[in-house]
Amino acid sequence: MPVSAPPDLDLSADVLTLTRALVDTPSVSGDERALADAVEAALRALGGLEVERVGDTVLARTDLGRDTRVVLAGHLDTVPIADNVPSRLEDGRVFGCGTSDMKSGDAVMLRLAGRFGVPGAAPVHDLTFVFYDNEEVESVRSGLGRVVRERRGWLYGDLAVLLEPTDGEIEAGCQGTLRARLETRGRRAHSARSWLGVNAVHGLAGALAALAAYRPREVDIDGCHYREGLNAVGISGGVAGNVVPDEAALTVNFRYAPDRDEDAAEAHVREVFAEAIAAGATLTVTDNAGGALPGLTEPAAAAFVAAVGRPARAKLGWTDVARFAALGIPAVNYGPGDPQLAHTREESVLVERLQPAEDALTAYLSGDRA
Repeated sequence: MPVSAPPDLDLSADVLTLTRALVDTPSVSGDERALADAVEAALRALGGLEVERVGDTVLARTDLGRDTRVVLAGHLDTVPIADNVPSRLEDGRVFGCGTSDMKSGDAVMLRLAGRFGVPGAAPVHDLTFVFYDNEEVESVRSGLGRVVRERRGWLYGDLAVLLEPTDGEIEAGCQGTLRARLETRGRRAHSARSWLGVNAVHGLAGALAALAAYRPREVDIDGCHYREGLNAVGISGGVAGNVVPDEAALTVNFRYAPDRDEDAAEAHVREVFAEAIAAGATLTVTDNAGGALPGLTEPAAAAFVAAVGRPARAKLGWTDVARFAALGIPAVNYGPGDPQLAHTREESVLVERLQPAEDALTAYLSGDRA
């Protein structure tokens, strides 16, 4: 859906209005420029922020000389639109692509920028706002990754809060994710004379049996309960209906607790498929992104949990908190969106989740513990 011009974002508007304005500006991964332009213009107009643009990522920060700094981050892009733009308001929900993941969170960030990014504002922490592009695609395109490489100084802080969808709960840390491809080779033959060939698809039987017997580990870290999972997510093989296939492949995804690093995760997957590998299958890791420990013992993170007044739970999934953790910055996920509805045709966010998320962050950043 083409956009003729960037929207004029009014940061004094309520969070519902801002959410709808963001959703009504399509920003599928790789096509975030119009929305990034609008966000940049709105932040520059506030007058109390240093603003910088890195591609289609917009950075803004205060410089008030506070002893601590909080980084607030959210991605501007969405998955492809599924006939769900423009937004609509129905039965107490805002429907539309990105409502949950994560333009409602971006709207909260913009409201906070509008409150604390003006001359004379007095948050108890210095603040950095990061609105980045290309989160929903391969990590090499990530706008946040680009900032890590090119503007790392913009990301340092005592705590990072990613406004990913958490349904108003605090989700600490995140799982790691590994994808691997198991390949088997055989010998092609006519299926009427199958004894002359070696069926590569049959060669995956051992790997599939290992998956069926697999029992995932569960672990508690800082009071957060993480559940691992190792699953087949794709299988391919076969040439024609009368040919014994000579190639087959099984793709697996391992979601692992953050007490494992990338090397330990790969070693575990290879151990699970050791018999299949010994029988001739080859295993290639195609993607491996480590998770992030909850970090709730860090003072800034503990203070945030106390301010919100709700216990933290484990993040079951990978988010960019891992990038902050790699920089030594404790990070949590906290946003109004519903993660169960992310990426769906019916994506929506409860209106009643929006203002409480803004209020909780406002109270924390202003030092109001009441």
